[in-house]
Amino acid sequence: MRAVYLIFNEGYAATEGPSLTRAALSDEAIRLARLIVKLLEDSEAMGLLALLLLHESRRHTRTDAAGDLVLLENQDRSRWDRALITEARGLIEQALSLRRVGPYVLQAAIAAVHVEAASADETDWAQVVALYDMLRRVDPSPVVDFNRAVALGMRDGPAVGLANIDATLAEGSLDGYHLAHAARADSV
Repeated sequence: MRAVYLIFNEGYAATEGPSLTRAALSDEAIRLARLIVKLLEDSEAMGLLALLLLHESRRHTRTDAAGDLVLLENQDRSRWDRALITEARGLIEQALSLRRVGPYVLQAAIAAVHVEAASADETDWAQVVALYDMLRRVDPSPVVDFNRAVALGMRDGPAVGLANIDATLAEGSLDGYHLAHAARADSV
């Protein structure tokens, strides 16, 4: 499943080439994830597919006419693919009913909170933080800690977020992670 996720990620945010995205790779990863779900009744396979579908539902709003990145908070939510979102929600519910919650299910649940909000300001940040707390227990990593710190800042205010981002950065494991430093710069 990790390979499918990596294929999707390259399609979602291409590391090279003229475009931010590579739709053919994202499409192929979703096709493969659908096959895995058909073959296995596995909560993580369902979570992976749900996660991919939620990200894919926003594909056409992630870049502007010039091909530049449009942040989630600035995307036109009315253009998101509601059929993919509905399918993903069903997969998350099915995965949760199996009572084997892993990192893909939790990441999909976090993504679902974002797409369910009518606007970025209406995001249920308390729920996002709670889901990151669960993800930290299931699959701890510096990136999860960083994302939780950002969510804390959104829930509890910039000072709390910055303190948590700084604590995460002080550990040194995210020195090469550009998004951590970009978030820090955007917050000051």
